[in-house]
Amino acid sequence: MSHKPYNDLKTHLKSRYGEPVQRVPLDAGFSCPHKVNGKGGCIYCDSSGSGFTVDSTLSLREQLESRMEFLRKKGIRKFMAYFQANSNTFAPVKKLRQLYREVIVDDVVILDISTRPDLVSDEVLDLLEEFTSDVDVILELGLQSINPNTIKTINRGHTLSHFIDSALRIKKRRIDLVVHMISNLPWDTEEDVAEAARLISVLGIDGVKLHSLYVVEGTELARMYEAGEVKIGSVDEFLERVVVFLEHLDWRVVVHRLVSDPPNEGTMFGNWGMSKIKLLNMLERKMIIEGRYQGSKALFYRSGSEKSDRGKSEESPDSMGRGAG
Repeated sequence: MSHKPYNDLKTHLKSRYGEPVQRVPLDAGFSCPHKVNGKGGCIYCDSSGSGFTVDSTLSLREQLESRMEFLRKKGIRKFMAYFQANSNTFAPVKKLRQLYREVIVDDVVILDISTRPDLVSDEVLDLLEEFTSDVDVILELGLQSINPNTIKTINRGHTLSHFIDSALRIKKRRIDLVVHMISNLPWDTEEDVAEAARLISVLGIDGVKLHSLYVVEGTELARMYEAGEVKIGSVDEFLERVVVFLEHLDWRVVVHRLVSDPPNEGTMFGNWGMSKIKLLNMLERKMIIEGRYQGSKALFYRSGSEKSDRGKSEESPDSMGRGAG
C-alpha cells in the first residue's frame, strides 16, 4: 500500500516481489529509425537517445553483472534489466532474441524494453511473450503528448493512432505497458494533460513515466530555445500540470516517474535549476496540502459506466483515511 498521494513504483515493486527491485540501464547499441531516416529525430533528443551514459564497450552481460555486483553490496537482491537508450526493438527478431536472452540471468525478475509505438510488430510481441515464462516483461512506449499538433511540432514521426493501435495489441498479451509523457510541453494545454491521463486510464495501461521538459545543447529544441521560439512555463505551472494529470489518472496505474533527470553536461535548461528530489517534495507537499491525489477525478469507463470515482476504492488514498494533511 502506497503512503504517497500517488501509486508509486517503489511501493508497487516491493509489494509485487516482496523486496526492493533495482533498475539496471543497459546500452545494446540500438539507434532510432526516426534519426537514421533523415528526419532528424525528436526536437529534444540528443545523441544519447534519452539514455544514461553506460560503458557500451562492455557486452550486455558485462554491463548488467558489473552493476548488479555494485548494487548487491548495498543489499539489493532483485533487478530489472532495462533496455533504455533509443529504440530497443529496432532490429530483426532473431537479433532481438539474442540480446534479450543475454540478460535473463539469476535475480533478474523484470525485462524492460523501451521503444517507439511504430516499432511494435506482432512478431516483436510474440518474441517478448516468449520471455514471460522466465521473467515479467515491460514494454515502454514514448508518446509524450496526445495532441496531434504537438506530436507533429516535436517531430515524433508517428501519430496518436500508432500509439493506440500498439497499446490495444500489447494489452492482449502477458506484457505490462508503460507510456512516456512530457507534462509541460509548451504547445500542450492543461486539458491536453488531463485528457492524456484519461486515455491512459481507459486503455488499461499499466504504468506511466512523466518527464519534465529540459533543453540540451545540439538539439533542435536548443536552437528554438536560444532563438526565443519556445518558452518553458514556470515551476508552478509544471507542478499544477502534474497534479492535474495524476488526478485524472486511474489509481491502479503505477507511476514510474514524475520528474526528469537532465544530463550533467550540456543542459541549457533543466528542472528550473532545482534537484529532482526537491521538485518531488514540492509536488507531494502540494498534493497533500490541497487534498489532491491520483484518481480523484478519474473517469472509469472500463467499469461499464461513465462516472467520476472520487477515490472511494479500496486502494485509493481517501480510503486510507488521508485528508488534506
